[in-house]
Amino acid sequence: MGTKDEETDLFRAEMADVKPARPNDRAVLARPRPKPLPLKRIEDDKRVISELLSDHSGWDDGNESGDNETYLRTGQPRDVLRKLKRGAWVIQDELDLHGLNSEAARAALAGFIQHAKRNGLRCIKVIHGKGLRSQSGEAVLRNKVRKNLMLRDEVLAFADARVADGGSGAVVILLKG
Repeated sequence: MGTKDEETDLFRAEMADVKPARPNDRAVLARPRPKPLPLKRIEDDKRVISELLSDHSGWDDGNESGDNETYLRTGQPRDVLRKLKRGAWVIQDELDLHGLNSEAARAALAGFIQHAKRNGLRCIKVIHGKGLRSQSGEAVLRNKVRKNLMLRDEVLAFADARVADGGSGAVVILLKG
């Protein structure tokens, strides 16, 4: 018998032409498919926001301080407005517009209503302030928010919030379900 080095050299010489066999018990896995993109929803969201940000949104139609304390969409029973004023529906989410300028407030309102629709919220609150620190002495955002809400199809009704929820500095909105 030869030395260990001789045996190793002999083994390598005998195996020189041998090629490893391909393993046949491996599974060939396809790459996982990417998650589908909700392209239509993204397109709809962009369209809605662009419509809300367009000049036809009722945002800049003047600033007369009408008595927009309440609103009820035509065809809705008066009982809906009465219940809304009394707080029959739980406020599910709120948006505070304090400190925002008109353009930022308009964009925030559009995004908030889109968020509420997407998440199935029925009753929301928007805090716009009473305009006490406004340079003109008018509640500019209050009037703009309420005019905009009247033009929105998804808004069934709105009313001043109860005193505990902000009074005339906030609006409680009932959306279509």
